[in-house]
Amino acid sequence: MRTNIEERACELADYIIRNKATVRAAAERFGVSKSTVHKDMTERLREIDRLRYEKVRIILEQNKAERHLRGGDATRRKYRGE
Repeated sequence: MRTNIEERACELADYIIRNKATVRAAAERFGVSKSTVHKDMTERLREIDRLRYEKVRIILEQNKAERHLRGGDATRRKYRGE
C-alpha cells in the first residue's frame, strides 16, 4: 500500500507541475479529495522527492496568492450569466 501512496503523490506532483493546476483540479482529475492532494503535496512529497516538492510548493503558493482573483472572476461571470 505504501508504494501506491508514493506513486500517487508523484503523479499528482507531476500533474500539478505540468499543468500549473490547482489542488481542486488535481483532486478532480485523480478522483481523490482535496485534503488528500494537499496532504500528499505538503507532507508526503517532502519525504519522497524534495525537488518535486519545491516545484509544487511554488505553484501552490502562486495559486493561493491568486485565489481571491479567481473567486471574484467566477462571481462576475455568474452574475453576468456566462
